Amino acid sequence: MAAPPPLLASAAAVRVRVLLLAAVSLLLAAPAANAAVSYDHRSLVINGRRRILISGSIHYPRSTPEMWPELIQKAKDGGLDVIQTYVFWNGHEPAQGQYHFADRYDLVRFVKLVSQAGLYVHLRIGPYVCAEWNFGGFPVWLKYVPGISFRTDNGPFKAAMQKFVEKIVSMMKSEGLFEWQGGPIIMAQVCNATVLASFKLELKLEARSPTVQVENEFGPMESSVGSGAKPYAYWAAKMAVGTNTGVPWVMCKQDDAPDPVINTCNGFYCDYFTPNRKYKPTMWTEAWTGWFTKFGGPVPHRPVEDLAFAVARFIQKGGSFVNYYMYHGGTNFGRTAGGPFIATSYDYDAPIDEFGLLRQPKWGHLRDLHRAIKQAEPALISGDPTIQSIGNYEKAYVFKSKNGACAAFLSNYHMNSAVKIMFNGRHYDLPAWSISILPDCKTALFNTATVKEPTLVPKMIPVLRFAWQSFSEDTNSLDDSAFTKDGLVEQLSLTWDKSDYLWYTTNVNIGANEQFLKSGQWPQLTVYSAGHSMQVFVNGRSYGSVYGGYDNPKLTFSGHVKMWQGSNKISILSSAVGLPNNGNHFESWNVGVLGPVTLSGLNEGKRDLSHQKWTYQVGLKGESLGLHTVTGSSAVEWAVPGGKQPLTWHKALFNAPPGSDPVALDMGSMGKGQMWVNGHHAGRYWSYRAAGSGGCGRCGYAGTYREDRCLSGCGDLSQRWYHVPRSWLKPSGNLVVVLEEYGGDLAGVALATRTT
Repeated sequence: MAAPPPLLASAAAVRVRVLLLAAVSLLLAAPAANAAVSYDHRSLVINGRRRILISGSIHYPRSTPEMWPELIQKAKDGGLDVIQTYVFWNGHEPAQGQYHFADRYDLVRFVKLVSQAGLYVHLRIGPYVCAEWNFGGFPVWLKYVPGISFRTDNGPFKAAMQKFVEKIVSMMKSEGLFEWQGGPIIMAQVCNATVLASFKLELKLEARSPTVQVENEFGPMESSVGSGAKPYAYWAAKMAVGTNTGVPWVMCKQDDAPDPVINTCNGFYCDYFTPNRKYKPTMWTEAWTGWFTKFGGPVPHRPVEDLAFAVARFIQKGGSFVNYYMYHGGTNFGRTAGGPFIATSYDYDAPIDEFGLLRQPKWGHLRDLHRAIKQAEPALISGDPTIQSIGNYEKAYVFKSKNGACAAFLSNYHMNSAVKIMFNGRHYDLPAWSISILPDCKTALFNTATVKEPTLVPKMIPVLRFAWQSFSEDTNSLDDSAFTKDGLVEQLSLTWDKSDYLWYTTNVNIGANEQFLKSGQWPQLTVYSAGHSMQVFVNGRSYGSVYGGYDNPKLTFSGHVKMWQGSNKISILSSAVGLPNNGNHFESWNVGVLGPVTLSGLNEGKRDLSHQKWTYQVGLKGESLGLHTVTGSSAVEWAVPGGKQPLTWHKALFNAPPGSDPVALDMGSMGKGQMWVNGHHAGRYWSYRAAGSGGCGRCGYAGTYREDRCLSGCGDLSQRWYHVPRSWLKPSGNLVVVLEEYGGDLAGVALATRTT
């Protein structure tokens, strides 16, 4: 995704899309012999024909292969020409040199399904994707390659990046998907490094000559990259061209993109955008349909009237390519959510919701918009519009072709007042903040603020409760995998993200003469952590949990703890909630207990425990035993649940609900943890409430939208329902396993179906 405009300072820190690695965009069409693609000032030219293209982002790992055909068909029915997706490096190469292209990561299958539907594909081979995805799409092993530094002129980084890009390109070639092979690939995009005005990559543009995208939204961060930016950018451009894909390349949000690379726009609005050369088309690669949800935040929404208005504004100014980010957001299954603190739901208020159902009226209203644009296409591709002022806030953008085609966009930019205007001798009513599209310059076929599609409200219908069995983690002992080091160690350097969890354990000796043993005023333990969540145990007893938040993941525990004479064991369980996915050199950010850890209220005053010996254990016992699987769950003795206990595994068997409606788990009564169904990792859950009530309530569509303007759920759970894909279920005997970290009410957990 992309960075918001300057007025959204906080959002810029959130969403900036610094695609410092090659995010290759490959437009794949339905197979056409001798296909050719080029561009001119007006649009992309495919097989000799100018095209106005409507695209939508659907990320293949955020749904299941069984969902893909229906999602693609709904996108096509909604008027899309193109499906856009990133390629997720950490999903495809989880361990260095070990590749994974199966199940939700079957990239070739996804691309071919889109091609079979007769649509194009905009494939963006990161390797950096941001996308609220764990570590921005980088595999964690990359951080520990000797001598590496991300997104700069660094040999180890460039070697790893090039290897992955060439791996994906080679895969496309081996499947015969490039145009010169008679396949469907007609355009490529690499987003990976800043392109600076100090050099210009000259590539002669012909109908079938390659162009390359060498950056995605890195422009705003150029100054922070340092001296390595220029040589890295030049290398990245040459590397991309050197893959010999034989297709054009484009680049997202880079004003100084070198010829003949097409620079493009991302944002809530892009009508202000002009490409850096007059002979390049105006393209909008990320039109944000909403915003992501974070644990501890309300749920963002974007009114469809404003979204349609933004798209119409872009088209009337001469835009020729629009991609909705997201068209179907889907789910951050497993531990793929980044941030940290990004929710498991990546619904994004998209036209197709997280569960694969149409979001109405958004889907239908945009479908009608696309129909109007397509009817106007013969005039739109003819050239630039003429602009007529038809009032104080009203303008007419008129397109005419030599063969007589005519299309007009009538705009009212006033945020409060509707108006009746005169155009070509006819009267037209324009609601506030709206655009009417006249594909023949006469008939107002569509108005962005006039929604004719009925609103359908989704409902979650509980269908069954569970009969649970439980197994508690031992919080006072470690297993044979534990190891000891001097002092506190950063978490990721030990876990390599194989688990969210790391135990920090140390012993404290209490002498017989300590005053608190007589007074009963227990010493105070204080623990400072870089994030994200932490539980504290002393001698096996829980003293509570603390956690950070999206804006500040750091946290502190401070509490009085009971100790006895002799040796006392302090055990701290640090839990990560997704690794950062954006920011300058985010690979250097820390997680875990970095201290200081102090014990005060002793005879000596305060004792610093930070530098003594600590014993570490990666992950939980239940993880190592595989309790989330049918086989692993038989390795321990399960018992009747014993109340709201922390660090407890729960399992139950259930039958699939009849019908085909999407299925979800209601986890609103639980605390924080993870869920599995038949061994499939459904994601992290967290009953984290959104703060306050500010920003929630009624939301008018008129006026410039920002991501914190239209919210719901203030004071409520950020996420309550968690998607369980139907393809994961058997008719009967399904196993659900829940790992609860804090303690929750199992009686409230239910399976539900979703309908509209």
